[in-house]
Amino acid sequence: MIEQPIISAHQLTKRFGNFTAVNAISFEVQKGEIFGFLGANGAGKTTAMRMLCGLSIPTSGTATVAGFDVYKQTEKIKKNIGYMSQKFSLYEDLTVKENIRFYAGIYGKSDEFIKEKTNRLLKQLHLESEANKLVGSLPLGWKQKLAFSAAVFHEPQIVFLDEPTGGVDPVTRREFWNMIYEAAASGITVFVTTHYMDEAEYCNRVTIMVDGRIEALDTPSALKQTYHAATMNDVFLHLARKANRNGD
Repeated sequence: MIEQPIISAHQLTKRFGNFTAVNAISFEVQKGEIFGFLGANGAGKTTAMRMLCGLSIPTSGTATVAGFDVYKQTEKIKKNIGYMSQKFSLYEDLTVKENIRFYAGIYGKSDEFIKEKTNRLLKQLHLESEANKLVGSLPLGWKQKLAFSAAVFHEPQIVFLDEPTGGVDPVTRREFWNMIYEAAASGITVFVTTHYMDEAEYCNRVTIMVDGRIEALDTPSALKQTYHAATMNDVFLHLARKANRNGD
């Protein structure tokens, strides 16, 4: 039996008045895949992600996320996904432990589950001694790793990451991607947008959007071969030159 895709979109479109932000995009994502969603500012990737997260209703087209319809079952979608925004998403005036408990509580996890997994998480992140410190006092790299951990704490089917490594140093970025690999290995599907083209190399497959459309979709190695490029940055520059707009 062929496993159904965890995300499926067909001719998905979003218009704001006369402006078409996302223009009839179609793609599928498989369970456990690390799926890169790339594009310059204004390409439409954040708008597309918001539709898939159940935060914005499409104008037309169809899509399912974790088996749920993006028009009629948005609340069920939200319960089965994790989300990390490009801006730091935890509460800086709560402690590390309080943030974890707050986000786990939103998803209705039991006290026993929260306590046991919190202890494991703090040990994994080497944050045991900072558990009762305010999150606002942590370095940015630790904040981002903690935010990712909070996004997958409830063991969602899919986690959406919107430019999660912006502003952190290269070493922390590499550590962050090790966490992404671990999440994918556990069966969580990772849908990630990024401006860093070296990060595109870490994805199983990559789609590149230009002016609201999907201009290319394949594995990084296949895309480099198709466009006779040495790096994903060269692929991106080749396609981005076609763009007519900027600003999401």
